Amino acid sequence: MNANPVGWFEIYVQDMSRAVKFYETMLDGKLEKLEAPDPSLEMMTFPMDMEAPGSTGALVKMQGAPSGGNSTLVYFKCDDCGVEASRVEAAGGKIFKPKMAIGQYGFIALAFDTEGNMLGLHSLK
Repeated sequence: MNANPVGWFEIYVQDMSRAVKFYETMLDGKLEKLEAPDPSLEMMTFPMDMEAPGSTGALVKMQGAPSGGNSTLVYFKCDDCGVEASRVEAAGGKIFKPKMAIGQYGFIALAFDTEGNMLGLHSLK
């Protein structure tokens, strides 16, 4: 592979407004409604720039798709992951592992969102 392997991600949720509030508060940004191809889906997308490297994705509410369980872990890029981690509990989530060094690859923090999904925060400082 000669490109970043992740092209899209989806985080399944049970309560869209609660999940949107959590991610907007933690990441200090706005999500936007994404018109889903199926009217039974509700989707809110993270900011995207089709010309920039990396990937984006969406929060998805779909009947029969449970949240939590941690079968997928998404890492959000940050300037300093300690900043976003400091917003997790105020946004209704829980810290699993506070900011910690991962050697030459920088730092990470792990947290649970309001829907029971584990997420990662990554930064180089």
